[in-house]
Amino acid sequence: MAQSTDRMSLQMVSTVSNSSLLQPGFSLLNFEGHVFFFGQKGWPKRSCPTGVFLLDMKQNELKMKPVFFSKDSCYLPPLRYPALCSLRSDARADEYQYIIHGGKTPNNDLSDKIYFISLVSKTSKKMTFQCIEKDLGGDVPEARYGHTINVVHSRGKRMSVLFGGRSYTPLAQRTTETWNSVVDCLPSVFLIDFEFGCCTSYMLPELQDGLSFHVSIAKDDTIYILGGHSLQNNTRPPNLYKLKIDLPLGSPAVTCTILPGGISVSSAIVTQISDTEFVLVGGYLSDNQKRLACNTVVLEDDKIEIVESVGPEWTPDIKHCRMWFGCDMGEGSVLLGIPGANKQIIPDANYFYILRCKGAEEDKEEEVMTQTCSQTSSEDPGDSTPFEDSEEFCFSAEANSFDADDADTYNEDDEEDESETGYWITCCASCNIDINTWVPFYSTELNKPAMILCSSGAGHWVHAQCMDLSETMLLRLSEANVKYFCNKHIDLNKGLQTPQKVACLKKPPMKPLRKKKPMKLSTSAKKSFLRRLFE
Repeated sequence: MAQSTDRMSLQMVSTVSNSSLLQPGFSLLNFEGHVFFFGQKGWPKRSCPTGVFLLDMKQNELKMKPVFFSKDSCYLPPLRYPALCSLRSDARADEYQYIIHGGKTPNNDLSDKIYFISLVSKTSKKMTFQCIEKDLGGDVPEARYGHTINVVHSRGKRMSVLFGGRSYTPLAQRTTETWNSVVDCLPSVFLIDFEFGCCTSYMLPELQDGLSFHVSIAKDDTIYILGGHSLQNNTRPPNLYKLKIDLPLGSPAVTCTILPGGISVSSAIVTQISDTEFVLVGGYLSDNQKRLACNTVVLEDDKIEIVESVGPEWTPDIKHCRMWFGCDMGEGSVLLGIPGANKQIIPDANYFYILRCKGAEEDKEEEVMTQTCSQTSSEDPGDSTPFEDSEEFCFSAEANSFDADDADTYNEDDEEDESETGYWITCCASCNIDINTWVPFYSTELNKPAMILCSSGAGHWVHAQCMDLSETMLLRLSEANVKYFCNKHIDLNKGLQTPQKVACLKKPPMKPLRKKKPMKLSTSAKKSFLRRLFE
């Protein structure tokens, strides 16, 4: 295998803690040279209800500015590990939009919706997007994450191709132990025609095992699929598939060819540096081993060539960390992040680098290269990796580091602290709910424990299982409009609301106003005297 001599450069970005927006599974969009962040941790807050930010790089500091959506836009939830690619009217068109399918919501629910997002207006102070949800019919792909989507052009037509990913175990196959388990989706190839809103699935004999967190690169009517992770076998086979999509007047024709010279890697990142060249960086060789080697992928004359590249001088922090993540920024650049715990300076913080796969002179001379490749995240979630995708890795920029004219820069310190209302809090002294060992206890639970609000004081959330609530009582409390008090505050609440017993006062009977005196009988001498007097 030949080796490319182009040297890559690695630049560290000045970032600070006190933010929890950026974590593994995020996505980056490149519109007209501007990079936008999508897929934040948690639901959007009032400072940026759209959940989409402009990443502004000034003086080696990364600033986040919220963007806006037009009034005719639909709601776009923050999705992690979605499939994402650009869509053009034809292969050489300048204007384009992005397709977003699937992904995980902040509640760890999987999405099966597909969105179109485009930049409709741009000023120095305000960026406005339009988001449209598309309705599909036919063989609609199930909700999933860790998959890819690409757009092919053939005979003057275009069509989207979706492949791979993971999904939750079907309800009929779930047990208490495997309630939150994920499985590989079937290795079906989905063709999606957005003009008519229909989907068609194809089962190809060359594709036997499901794949996720692979890389797919599209050129004209061909898609190349590299690497990936098979959850069923817990392997990263050196896959290299070539999908050929022919779009005649009749039914489409889909063929698959297995090519030699593949790469064993999952969660790799691809960035485009020219019309025919792509750079493959990052990823994992195994659950606990990163892939530090880099490759250049060349697509010419209906062929693919993968050559080794001279990688950058990786810092000791990157070499020794067990995990890394990132995404393509466009223009031949990649944003990489590592957990800050490796540096032992600021706990629970991430450190970020920008990997430039082209020289500075090439960046100035060449036009902006929009991405035609698709990749998911730089982390394998689920049971196959030592780190869960719910771990928090964050960054932000301090307010005092912003310029005076950056009044619209996002500052998460203005938000309320919502950590006390999380599902994985320690609700009481005897709380035994742990994110790593928890399994569903009630039939209504799926991927998070059931909680109930205690009305004591300002109110606080507790786990229903820690309060020893039966499922019948939990359902009754959720349906009835009554106040609930946890085990700690129930006695206190009874003492405040129940009046103390007071001895009754004995009231003396009231004296009558006129008391009749008993009649006294007169003697016989007085009777005779009175008789004589009146006679």
